Amino acid sequence: MNSKIKLLIVDDEAQFRATTKKILDKRGFETVLAGSGEEAIEMLETKPDVVVLDIKMPGMDGHETLGEIKKKSPDTPVIMLTGHGAMPSAKKALREGAFDYLSKPCDIDILSAKIVEAHRHSGKVPEENPVVNIMIPIEEYTTLTGENTIRQAIEMIRASFSPRISTSRILETGHRSLIVMDSEKNVTGVLSIIDLLHTIMPPYLTAPKPSLADSIQFSTMFWKGQFRLAVKELAAKKIGDIMAPPPLSIDHDANLMEAAYAMVSNKERRLVVLKEDKVVGIIREQDLFFEIERILRD
Repeated sequence: MNSKIKLLIVDDEAQFRATTKKILDKRGFETVLAGSGEEAIEMLETKPDVVVLDIKMPGMDGHETLGEIKKKSPDTPVIMLTGHGAMPSAKKALREGAFDYLSKPCDIDILSAKIVEAHRHSGKVPEENPVVNIMIPIEEYTTLTGENTIRQAIEMIRASFSPRISTSRILETGHRSLIVMDSEKNVTGVLSIIDLLHTIMPPYLTAPKPSLADSIQFSTMFWKGQFRLAVKELAAKKIGDIMAPPPLSIDHDANLMEAAYAMVSNKERRLVVLKEDKVVGIIREQDLFFEIERILRD
């Protein structure tokens, strides 16, 4: 770092404070310490650039301390430290104005990078759309039940391949999938074009075979006419027989990086969006792409 970032670490664990200060000072930070929320408020007079604040402390806890910091120094970014399993408390801190949160014990490289990032924003986190602002409302997404036939599903997917306006922007044509819901409006599965293709594959492709059968199996004479026959047989099947499991879910007010991480780490192309456990929409990889393109146009 070209100039030292002044950092205030607030934690009731003396060993954690001392060890973290020693490591961060070696990395070029100027670190000051507070052992309680009350002491942290007094230490604001030293004008720290960033505050790292533990949520669970005796006396004035992290939430109360955060509130006081935001009153006295609203532009000072605060990174919250939370124990494992305390996600609701961490998300509450974000709503209260925290810059971000990390779980304890936290990786020192991640903490260092987050401190630099917080300082760069100087407490002014750029406004971003939450998931709800870029999702496809469930009313506008193609949905059927598991009892509908594949023929009906194909007709519905085909019908979606026409340009339309949704959530104040032009969508690309077609969803390339439909969401399967039960009578209680719960998502029970997803049916995409690739699921249809998997279903029409000849059974012998996955059946045990002699080692010499490969050259025969893929001969064009064995493929001839099979696509048409398989599609005809597919039409009367039920959606519930071939659909894929339901996508993972995400809260409607989650940030877009959380959605992107969920898709990348779980190899998902879409997520179910929930509001108070009710399905309100679908966010897809292309919705995130549209947002990437919009940000670059700003």
